[in-house]
Amino acid sequence: MVYAVVRAGGRQEKVEVGTIVTMDRIAADKDGNVQLIPVLLVDGEKITSDAKSLAKVTVTAEVLNDLRGPKIVIQKYKNKTGYKKRQGHRQELTRVKITGIK
Repeated sequence: MVYAVVRAGGRQEKVEVGTIVTMDRIAADKDGNVQLIPVLLVDGEKITSDAKSLAKVTVTAEVLNDLRGPKIVIQKYKNKTGYKKRQGHRQELTRVKITGIK
């Protein structure tokens, strides 16, 4: 079993070939593919975490679609002062499918 832990935006995701991952918005090349940066590689019993060895490893993914996350509401309120503030946010996301770990 081969899997890798890749850097996906501000987080890390465990991925295998065929895994569909939703991550922060990432720009694809003209073919719709992206290269992800591996942090850890597990190939059966062999575990690789050395930066020099991981520089040779490539994790490729195909962009399926761009989407937006759920709306979150930010509310601030201070008692007895009349201060209140309301703000919304929707995160820009990309859904990708892992096509290869080499």
